[in-house]
Amino acid sequence: MTTPRIDIVHAGELTPGDLALWNELRRATTAAPANPFMSAEFTQAVGRVRRDARVAVLRRKRQAVGYFPYQRGRWGHGRAVGLGVSDCQGAVLHPDDSHLDPHHLLRACSLNAWEFNHLENGQDLFLPYATGRFASPVVDLAHGYEAYEAHLRAHSRSLLKATRAQERRLARHLGPLRFVHGERGPAALRTLVGWKSAHYRRTGRRDPFTQPWIAHLVALLADSDSPHCSGDLSVLYAGDRPVAAHFGLRSRTVLSCWFPSYDRSVATFSPGRILYLRMIEAAAASGIRLVDFGRGEAAYKNSFKTGDLMVHEGALRTSGPGAALHWLRREPLRAAHRLVREHPALKGAAVRTLRAVGTVRGSA
Repeated sequence: MTTPRIDIVHAGELTPGDLALWNELRRATTAAPANPFMSAEFTQAVGRVRRDARVAVLRRKRQAVGYFPYQRGRWGHGRAVGLGVSDCQGAVLHPDDSHLDPHHLLRACSLNAWEFNHLENGQDLFLPYATGRFASPVVDLAHGYEAYEAHLRAHSRSLLKATRAQERRLARHLGPLRFVHGERGPAALRTLVGWKSAHYRRTGRRDPFTQPWIAHLVALLADSDSPHCSGDLSVLYAGDRPVAAHFGLRSRTVLSCWFPSYDRSVATFSPGRILYLRMIEAAAASGIRLVDFGRGEAAYKNSFKTGDLMVHEGALRTSGPGAALHWLRREPLRAAHRLVREHPALKGAAVRTLRAVGTVRGSA
């Protein structure tokens, strides 16, 4: 098989034909879940808010046969498109290109490195360059919500019982509960963003919504109605008051969790858990077959999940000074993060430090 020709286009300039072919290739050539972060529409949306978003289009006989999205930074350092907010990354390739030379691909993109932190399992072109492997908890809804609830009764009976009790307590305290799946009101999204930003500040973490491109991306996707990638806002109300909300992305069959939060003043009623249980039920009713919580440890994820998918982090590099500079900038920090993650005492100290930083910021 000859090496395909590779053309570079701006991600925001993908044509309707590109969108259709990209998603058809994705559907026809992989058994992986239809994660919305891997859709053409997600890459196109990133291209509309970032000037550095590009797509390498692989062609044979002038026909597109594959797509590799990326962001190109200074010194030829590349990143997965949407890195920082994307929970699933990789290329969309025809099986005939599974043995493509990845270094040739990078050179065609004028890159000396390509960094990823949520590489999809099965991306064999890039997996040899992964340096970390992480679980992404998921809820399997292939057999419907009733089967999932039976799973909870068998494996997390206390979660189901406690959540139902908290629903009744919250209703008595604030008024009847109302759950809205697919909320379109901008006020609800603003409330969620406010809660989430406060949480980031409180825990000493960087607030992604202070980055204009992320705020614009969320707003853009909130208005999208593509079957391959659209914003999905769920809100739990007690009386007329929103008490918990979640904004994620969905395809026809996959809901990717993205930004959940809740009103801290009613935290004792576990509004987030109530929201998730109702959200999973509504997702199943709307055709969702997999809810992906995303990489990261959290007690609630372990309580709700039925299993795990795997994602990977690492970097593909060429040779030369640019690649060496990327290694020097990224690998010591990545190694330090890995050391902290793998040692509970260090991890606990890091969390306490972040919280202390958040307290200082909150009192400033």
